[in-house]
Amino acid sequence: MPADNAHPGLSNYADAFRDHDFIASIVRVVLLGCVQVPVMLGLALLLALLLDSRSARLRKTYRLTFFLPYALPGAIAAVMWSFLLVKDLSPFTGPLSHLGIHTDFLSPSWVPASIGNMITWGWTGYNMLIIYSALQTIPAEVTEAAALDGCTGWRLARAVKIPLVRPALVLTTVFSIIGTAQMYTEPAVLVGARIPGVDPKFSPIMNTTLGMDVGGQNLAAAESVVLALITLVLSFGFLKYNQRKGAMA
Repeated sequence: MPADNAHPGLSNYADAFRDHDFIASIVRVVLLGCVQVPVMLGLALLLALLLDSRSARLRKTYRLTFFLPYALPGAIAAVMWSFLLVKDLSPFTGPLSHLGIHTDFLSPSWVPASIGNMITWGWTGYNMLIIYSALQTIPAEVTEAAALDGCTGWRLARAVKIPLVRPALVLTTVFSIIGTAQMYTEPAVLVGARIPGVDPKFSPIMNTTLGMDVGGQNLAAAESVVLALITLVLSFGFLKYNQRKGAMA
C-alpha cells in the first residue's frame, strides 16, 4: 500500500509544506510583520508617552482621536484606503510627484507597504491605549523621585517609564503577532476591489480559503493547523524570550 494512502491525514500536512503558495504567503506575512509590528508599536509607545507627559493638553481629545481608526470597522477602513491609494485618486501622489517621486501605492512592489500602512493606521490607537493605561499605573512617587534627581523629559521616559510598562509592550507585541498571522481583511478587500497588484493568496488565511473554495478542504484544514502552530510557537517563543531576558536583567 502506498505511504500516502497509509496515512492520508499525515499526507495532507506533507502537501501543505509542498504548497508553494502557502509557504510564500507565510514568508510574505512574516516579513511584513517584522517591519510593520515594530513601527506600529513604536508609534503607539510614542503617542502614549506624549499623552502621559506633564505638558500634554487636551488628553481626552487626542486619546479619542488616536483611537477612532480602531473604532472604524476594518473592512470599511480598507475600502477607504483602497480609494486613497489609487494612483489617479490618491491625495498623496500629487505632492510626491512635485518632489520627483512617481509611484503607484497599489503596484505589486508597493502593496505590502500599503497593507502595512492600513494595519498600522487601524491598530496604533488600540495599542496606544493599552500602553497609556499601563503608564497611568506608575506611582507618582516614582516619577517625582526621578524628577528630583534631574531625570525629566525623554530621559525620564527612557529610564523610568518604558521599563515599567514593559509587560504592556510584551502584551501588545503578542497580540500583534497573532493579528499578523490572522491577516485577511485588508488584502481581501483590495482583491475584491480588483486591484491587479494584490495576490489573491497574499496571506495564509486567504490561501486556505481559496483552497476550500475549489474543494481542497482537507489540505486547507491541514494548512490551518500548521498556521495555528506557527502562531503558537512565535507567540510563546517571544514570551519565553522576554521572561528569560527579564530574569537576566
